[in-house]
Amino acid sequence: MSDLIFYTNPQSRGRIIRWMLEEVGADYETKVLDFERGLRGDEYRAVNPMAKVPSIVHKGRTVTECAAICAHLADVFPDAGMAPPTDDRADYYRWLFFAAGPVEQAVSSRAAGWEPSEQQQRMFGFGCYERTIDTLESAVSGLGERWLTGDRFSAADLYVGAHLSWGTAFGTIPKRDAFMAFVNRAAARPAAIRANELDDALMNEPA
Repeated sequence: MSDLIFYTNPQSRGRIIRWMLEEVGADYETKVLDFERGLRGDEYRAVNPMAKVPSIVHKGRTVTECAAICAHLADVFPDAGMAPPTDDRADYYRWLFFAAGPVEQAVSSRAAGWEPSEQQQRMFGFGCYERTIDTLESAVSGLGERWLTGDRFSAADLYVGAHLSWGTAFGTIPKRDAFMAFVNRAAARPAAIRANELDDALMNEPA
């Protein structure tokens, strides 16, 4: 048994972590859970009481939440270079957690049909959808061959790229030129291609 167990469903945010696992070259065991029974069972609730995927158990320690899992994997597999040096992580942390916070909140709120009033915008970290999307666009615009954290692709780029890929595909994020350019660059990475192939194969397996 591997010392890293990956709990997922191929129709979930687990695809983000599959990609990250492939980027770092981890040896891992995959446990696929169905939405109706697997996630709600006592066995998995002991791993993640939220009954959400993805989760990982690494050397007996549980990590949940996609951004946290990405950051953890970047740290415990340093040879993959998925995190900048510790004294150069300002942009890395900024955009990794901007995607996990304001982007996730803004997109989910709009998808649920709720928009904060001007007064309510002061209460929420994302403010409003438009400001969040514009800020994200400014972050990925004009990068050329660079990434959010410099010359090297990082976990922050992966996480932002995954949000943009999902959002532009399903219409929750507009297909602005800067977004699509970033998505296309990130999706062309060999680890991204491998991860998609693995998850697509799971989706094609008989129930």
